[in-house]
Amino acid sequence: MMLLVPANALRPRRPDDHFAPEADAARAAGIDVAVIDHDALTRDEPHRAITAVPAGGSAVYRGWMLRSDQYAAFADALAARGVTLRTSGDDYRRAHELPGWYHQLAPVTPTSTWTTSAERAAFDQARIRLGTGAAVLRDYTKSMKHHWHDATFIPDLSDPSPAWQVAARFLELRADDFTGGFVLRAFEHFTTAEVRTWWITGTCTLVGAHPDTPNDLPPTNLDLSTLTPLVAALDLPFITIDLAQRDDGTWRVIELGDGQVSDRPTTISPHDFVAALLAGTR
Repeated sequence: MMLLVPANALRPRRPDDHFAPEADAARAAGIDVAVIDHDALTRDEPHRAITAVPAGGSAVYRGWMLRSDQYAAFADALAARGVTLRTSGDDYRRAHELPGWYHQLAPVTPTSTWTTSAERAAFDQARIRLGTGAAVLRDYTKSMKHHWHDATFIPDLSDPSPAWQVAARFLELRADDFTGGFVLRAFEHFTTAEVRTWWITGTCTLVGAHPDTPNDLPPTNLDLSTLTPLVAALDLPFITIDLAQRDDGTWRVIELGDGQVSDRPTTISPHDFVAALLAGTR
């Protein structure tokens, strides 16, 4: 198999500095590495993006986030060269966008509802569906949690004007990156830093800190027995799941993402990462 990573913008034959340690670890493990032009992918020029990728074989991408349609075009362009991405375009969308995974993980994640547009009428309908109390706002792929009070947290779903004010600010900040529609998630109070878990075909292969809090290491006795069969039923090849402990002691799913575009915390070495996540995909 091959590992595909973004090229360095100034030295296009070399991996981007952010992914170079993983590329080096992959080569040390006997895995071929090829670079792709991420900017070309985001300009909707997938065939130009993959000119440095050898023809034939299977591949795993480790790189910057792509929209689902960009990833699908990337996969199709590789397929035309005889290269099969282990994660298909459909699987990427199901992992990358909350509506693709929410129903399967509903028992272990905050209650959620969403819209298919950015219209206020659709937002108000979703707000009413979710009920009363506080909520957290995001779109299909991302929150603006670093703008918590003005673009994320809705204190009272039953108060329409302040709720829409948060949504309007969210739209302003996300701008052209707004994806899919609004997602409203019931607010739950968490007492720990998030834990990032890595899964290959339904099996958790690595547990570590979240990249935002790399030194807040997870507990050694994290119990994934309730979560594992739910993840297995998703039948996704390579994903991450971020967890946090609620104030009643229950571990809850905060986010599920495609593992190819999920960042690795600095407290997990690239060699341990490659050994745990890529060795089994050759």
